[in-house]
Amino acid sequence: MTGDDWDGPHRAKPGLIDLTVPNAARVAEFLRGGRTHFAADRAAAGALTARFPAIGRVPAQARAFAARAVRYLVAEAGITQFLDVGAGLVSFGGTHQAAQAVDPGCRIVYTDSDPMVLASARALLRTAPPAPVSCVSGGIADVDAVLAQAASALDLNRPVGVLLLSTLARVPSLIAASRIVSSLLAAVPVGSYAVVYHLASDLDPAMRAVARLWNNTAAAPLTLRSRTDVLALVAGLELVPPGAVPVTDWRPDQPVPARPVPVHGVVARKL
Repeated sequence: MTGDDWDGPHRAKPGLIDLTVPNAARVAEFLRGGRTHFAADRAAAGALTARFPAIGRVPAQARAFAARAVRYLVAEAGITQFLDVGAGLVSFGGTHQAAQAVDPGCRIVYTDSDPMVLASARALLRTAPPAPVSCVSGGIADVDAVLAQAASALDLNRPVGVLLLSTLARVPSLIAASRIVSSLLAAVPVGSYAVVYHLASDLDPAMRAVARLWNNTAAAPLTLRSRTDVLALVAGLELVPPGAVPVTDWRPDQPVPARPVPVHGVVARKL
C-alpha cells in the first residue's frame, strides 16, 4: 500500500488540529529543522531551549539512533519489515529511508493517531517513489487495532522490527507502558526486535524542570523514565549490545559528545 491507498477516514480533518497548543511531534520537527510546525510549537521550542539548551539536540540525536538501529536490523539481523508505532512526523531520516537504503524491499508500516501526522505522511508517501510503505491510523492506546491494520501490509508470521520511538513517554504508567511493549511483541514471532528510545529522568537533572514546563503548556503530557524503567519495558527480551545506553552511545558512527543527550535507547530481541 502506498500513499494513494488512503481513504476518507484516514484524512486529517482541520477541525481536529488545534494550532494554538504545542504538539510534541511538531516541536521535534522544528528542532530538527523541518517545516511542519506553527507559532505555538516554535514558542514552546524557544521556551524549552531557553531553559535547557541541550534539548535542541534531542530530536536529531534520537532520530540518528533510530536510523542506526534500523540499519543494524536490516544489515545484520535480517529484518525486512518494520512497524513504527506512534511514528510522529515522517520526514528526512524516517524508518523507510533508513531501512530501504540497505534493502529497497523492506516493508514499513507507520502508525499514529495525530491527524496532522497522518496527513503529512500521506503527502510524503504520495510524492515518494513507489515502495512497500504505508501508514495507518491508530495509537498505542489500542494495540489490537494497530496490529489488525498492520497485518494487511506485514507478514506477522515473520520477524518484525517494532519501533517505539519516544511514543511510550506519552504513557504515564510504567506498568501500562510495559504491557504495550509486551502486547506488541506477543503478536510477532521469535526473532523479532523492539527498538525503544525514551526521554530520560536520570541523565540530566534539568530535564525534570523541562518536563514540568512542557506538561504545563501542552495538551499531551510526557513522562520521563530512568534506565531501570527502560530496562523494565523490554524485560524478557535479549538486549543487543551495548544494551540500554544514551542514544548517542548506541553503536555510534561519529564521536560521542562529552555530555550525553538525555534520551535512553535500547534494541532488544524476542527469544
